[in-house]
Amino acid sequence: MNRFINALLLFIYFPTLLITIFVGFDLPIQILRVPGSELPYKEYIFMGLGILILMVNIRRSIRRWMGMRIVGKVKRFKWNFAVSPERKSRVFTYLVLEGMILAIAGSALYIISKDAWLPALALVLPSIDNLAFMIMGKQRDAFRVGLSSKALIVADRDVTLLYFTGLRKVSIHQQTIYFDYIKELQLSFPLDCIQPEMKDEFFAQLKDQVNTDKVFFSKVS
Repeated sequence: MNRFINALLLFIYFPTLLITIFVGFDLPIQILRVPGSELPYKEYIFMGLGILILMVNIRRSIRRWMGMRIVGKVKRFKWNFAVSPERKSRVFTYLVLEGMILAIAGSALYIISKDAWLPALALVLPSIDNLAFMIMGKQRDAFRVGLSSKALIVADRDVTLLYFTGLRKVSIHQQTIYFDYIKELQLSFPLDCIQPEMKDEFFAQLKDQVNTDKVFFSKVS
């Protein structure tokens, strides 16, 4: 999901940057035969792009915070532990890098053209949200893996929810745990989310929550 969101933001950002450059540097727009500063409806164009970017970032933010809140209710789960230190370190690094890129991208838009203030704001605000999310996750040890009788939830930089309904196979390949479902659906999450000393206990608890007559465990000790 996180990769999809980032790809979507890039898809929206590049045309936004292009329009901002034309407007900010007053470059001629040949197809419309007008200089960039006189682009028709530029206020509405920037508003639309800004709202679109903001909606994408808000959706990711809500998903992250909700995942943290849900998995933080430890007593509601059969098994619930913090992700491994290695995973936490990687999550912190990605959150910082992601926040820096968003802040730089937003600042660049505003520096090039003040008319692009809304798309710029829509990128800078999520960078602040990233910082708050990282601090909260670290202080509360809130990046966790929770296992209930119905589903498995992994909540750190992204949220992965894997239901047991329709599950047919659990397997490990390299550093990834795969859940294969009926109708050829496959979901996964990184193996390093599980602390090394907790892996045996995790898989034992997982087997207890699923019907082992219908779910095949491959390469799982």
